[in-house]
Amino acid sequence: MSKIRVAVVGCGSISKYRHIPEYAANENVELVAFCDPVVERAQKYADEYGAKAYTNYEDMLSELKPDAVSVCTPNYLHAAVAIAAANAGAHVLVEKPMASTDEEAAAMIEAASKNGVYLMVGHNQRFMPPHVKAKEILQKGELGKVLSFRTSFGHPGPESWSIDGRESWFFRKEEAVMGAMGDLGVHKSDLIRYLLDDEVAQVSAFIDTIDKKGTDVDDNAVVLLRMKSGAIGTLVASWTYYKGEDNGTLIWCQNGLIKIGTHPEDQIIVELRNGTVERYNVGAIATNDKQETSGVINAFITSIVTNTPPSITGEEGRKSLEVILAAFEAQATGKVISL
Repeated sequence: MSKIRVAVVGCGSISKYRHIPEYAANENVELVAFCDPVVERAQKYADEYGAKAYTNYEDMLSELKPDAVSVCTPNYLHAAVAIAAANAGAHVLVEKPMASTDEEAAAMIEAASKNGVYLMVGHNQRFMPPHVKAKEILQKGELGKVLSFRTSFGHPGPESWSIDGRESWFFRKEEAVMGAMGDLGVHKSDLIRYLLDDEVAQVSAFIDTIDKKGTDVDDNAVVLLRMKSGAIGTLVASWTYYKGEDNGTLIWCQNGLIKIGTHPEDQIIVELRNGTVERYNVGAIATNDKQETSGVINAFITSIVTNTPPSITGEEGRKSLEVILAAFEAQATGKVISL
């Protein structure tokens, strides 16, 4: 069968570390275009993969008509690029948060549906082996009903990760729209929905810029969640964990506790009320310092090849974004927001 012709829009760090190498490693893919306003960045990859470089995604879409597009731009452009790609007949993989507003998310879903293409959101936490295993353990039911949880994602901020360092778009509100919440918080709202197989019913939050100088995007958030099942818990997103990254989740159930990503070797530790402790070494959670294959690219390509809707649809991405938007509303109004 002929290869899937993929274009990457946005040639920053997420492309460099995840999208481009993972597409290159997939035998079903031909990388045909790279697009970035900084032409040298696009050209570097175009030269490497025998593709074309563009500074304008609309020109690229009309000239090349790719089969699939990865949207790796600053947040404020996610919707515009994704909708243009869908309208050009391309399947779309969009980085998280999928959009800046719920209206944009809805428009993206509508564009994909209208054009008969897939829209997938890059929530890579779902593919990390410890999270897959934790969900399996929870679904077995031996731990009983989930009562409460704590899920946290923090690191020192995008300065060391972003291709532009401290000058990155991550710190400019008009381009980023949101800070740690869009970067990290939305990963955790998606993860908790996935792990618990449950939807968020109510949201309350404190969100602020506490320590990052010269930016008006949030660098810290503590969010209270009540799930439809009645379980309550906290979601934390931070860009000021200067001592190092935390991507841990604790889930307290009737019959015990499950710890995910809290131990350097045993990614999952199950502590039962009867004193039994089970330890699982199932493969790592990716960090900025130690990149693991995300699983996202392969899942996206498999969807297209097998003509099967992706597991992380636009609708899924929209629900996870909705939680974050509700948290901002809760911070702004001082109220508990019901979804």
